[in-house]
Amino acid sequence: MQSRVKQLLEELRNDDTLVDVDSDALREAEFAQAQAILDTMVGKRVTAAEMGETRITITTEDGNRYFFYGFLSGSQPES
Repeated sequence: MQSRVKQLLEELRNDDTLVDVDSDALREAEFAQAQAILDTMVGKRVTAAEMGETRITITTEDGNRYFFYGFLSGSQPES
């Protein structure tokens, strides 16, 4: 497995083509993942929430920490 990962990384380094990324698809996938995590938190008590520059961290009473990415960038609200 380790050698296959190394092989794939080497292929990526040698590939000059750019990969098109659909930002809407990424946002949608991140939202689906966040929803799945939130579904596992039903009935748990939140003891802390922290909003950082790149993620939101939620801590529950049982000590688990949940990280949410992808919600903190985007267009600025109009003034």
